[in-house]
Formats: sequence, C-alpha cells, structure tokens
Amino acid sequence: MTLPAVWLTLSLCASLQAAPPTRPLKETYRGYFDIGCAVPSLPGSFKETELALLREQFNSLTAENCMKPAPTEPRENEFRFAAGDSLAAFARSNNMKLVGHCLVWHEQCPDWMFQDGNQPAKRELVLQRMKNHIQTLVKHYQGQVVGWDVVNEAIDEHQPNGLRRSKWLSTVGEDFVEKAFQYAREADPNVQLYYNDFDIESPGKRKQVLKLITRLKAAGCRLDAVGIQGHYALDRVPLRNLEASIEEFYQAGVKVMITELDMDVLGRRNSGADLAMTEKAKPGAKPQAAICPPEILKQQADQYAELFRLLAKHRDKVTRVTFWGLHDGRSWLNTYPIQGRINHAMLFDRQCQPKPAFFSVSEALTRTSGAR
Repeated sequence: MTLPAVWLTLSLCASLQAAPPTRPLKETYRGYFDIGCAVPSLPGSFKETELALLREQFNSLTAENCMKPAPTEPRENEFRFAAGDSLAAFARSNNMKLVGHCLVWHEQCPDWMFQDGNQPAKRELVLQRMKNHIQTLVKHYQGQVVGWDVVNEAIDEHQPNGLRRSKWLSTVGEDFVEKAFQYAREADPNVQLYYNDFDIESPGKRKQVLKLITRLKAAGCRLDAVGIQGHYALDRVPLRNLEASIEEFYQAGVKVMITELDMDVLGRRNSGADLAMTEKAKPGAKPQAAICPPEILKQQADQYAELFRLLAKHRDKVTRVTFWGLHDGRSWLNTYPIQGRINHAMLFDRQCQPKPAFFSVSEALTRTSGAR
C-alpha cells in the first residue's frame, strides 16, 4: 500500500470513529444484560489505559485462562491461586461480577488426572480427583464468583451418544458431566452453575445440548444457564439459529449467556472454537494489514448491531454478553486458527480506541426500540 493510500485509509477510519461515545456499554445495556470481558489475571501485564477501559465499559469479568484445570492444579494437590486471586481482587475493588471458567474441560487439563503410576487411572480415582479439584476451587472462590462454567465443550453431535471423545468420557463414562455439576453444587449451593460450548446454535448440536439439559435436570443437578460462546465470522453470524437456540434453551428451563463473543474479519474454514481445528498459513501468504479497511469495519459494525438488537429483544432470557478479549490486540484470533494473524475482531482497536462496531452497538437500541 502506498503512503497516500495509507493516509486515506487512516482518514476514512478516523471519520468513522469521529463521534464520541455517549455512555459506557454497561450503562447502555443496564436493564438488558451484563456486559462482560474475558481477561487474564489483573493487573498483570495490562497497561493503565487497558485497565481504565475495563473499568469504564464492563461490569462483568471472566477468567480467561487462570482458573482452568492445568493452571490451577498442575500437579495433584498443588493448587495455584495467585492469578485467580488477583483477578478476583480487581473485580471486587471495581464492583464487577466475576465468572469462573472452567472446572472441567478436555483441553488444558493435566495428564496426571488420568494416570495411576504408569497405568491409566480407573473411574473411581478420576472421580475422586475431579471432586477434589472442583470443590477446592469452588470453596476457595466462594462468595467471590457469581457463577462457574462447570463443564466446557463436552458435546459432539456426530458421536452416537452426543458427547465429545475425551479422557473424561473414556475413564469416567457418560455421567462425568452430571458428576461435575453435583460436586460443584455440594461445594457451594448458592453459586450459579453453567454449561458452556461453541456452535450450539446449529440445529444438530443444539439438539444434543437440549438432551444434556434434560439429563442434568433429571439427575437433580443445578443448571442456571447455557453459555453460547459466540465466536463468529464476518458474514456468518447465525442470527436465525441463534434466536431459535435462545428460545429453545429458555423453554427447557435455563437462561442463556453469550460468553466468548468476537467477530473474525479474516475468515477461516471452520467455525466455532475447536482448538483441534488449527490451520496452516498458505505458502506465500502475505501478512494481514495492520489497518482494517473501512468497508470491512462498516460491515462488522452493522453485523454487531444486528446481533445486539436480537439479544436485546430476548433480554428476559439473556443474562450476560461477554467479549473474549478487551481489544483487537488482546484477541485470541491473532493466533487461532493460524499463528501470526493481525485480526480486528473486537469493538476496540489496539490503542483501546472505539471502532465503528462500538458505536453501532451503542446505538443499536435507540435505532430500533426508541425510548426505553
């Protein structure tokens, strides 16, 4: 790109961002749903401008990685809480809700959980370890988190039993999900409990989640909400399927949250967030532009606005919308599904400045619903 072209692009982007933000998103959507952001431990490596943006815009935080099984218990009974504690302290000091993520997952789970010396561990030992891990974390953060993603990404609609092949499934059996929810409730009867997954807007996977809801309720498990992750791609936001999922999950007796929202502008073969679906860069592929073209920013803004109008329409069913990253530079989509990308998936750019998508989301309610 020539220097004049760069100047032109910068000028166009600046014009799209010229209008000052009116209110923080947490204020705009007060009475609709919480506005959240997934972050690592805080303050950590965050700059003051990033911390200020968090405080200004969000009233909910999700532990992005620091409360997952491997970081919290890398070796049996060796628990590490420092990173999670710092996040809890930040949330508490800034009057923000905190969501724990996650207690049981097939990824970022230490191998020792499934080993007994040189042999695979049997069901009873794995259940004992699962219970100890879940209850230690839930009790440690009792009164500090409003809810836990108890089980993450356990569904695979292509399997006969509807469950993803994992060490949890092969060692414990199909009831490992129920056991996880039972152990969490025993540790803290008052904390909210969630199931979280990607692509559960699609009819096939939605059907399996509905079956799981029925199973959990039949087993007497507490299940407050289902988390729809919301890892979307430009021009591939499944609005119709999303609305159907919100309505059907609510009819099944649970609320809904959008838990990991972003909008990929670079495109990829797969959808969702399956870490097994990484891709390699094509030979000779050129690096992505550090400046997103204004027409792409406009598309993204329009689609974010349409999404938020849909979610606001169902405010009786949707309790929280959480972005998976604070700004473009903090997005995991810079490394997934291909390392080294320069993605532009969030509402704020790498300088923490609002993008057109921020303004469109801020104005989405007034453009359709008038006075509230």
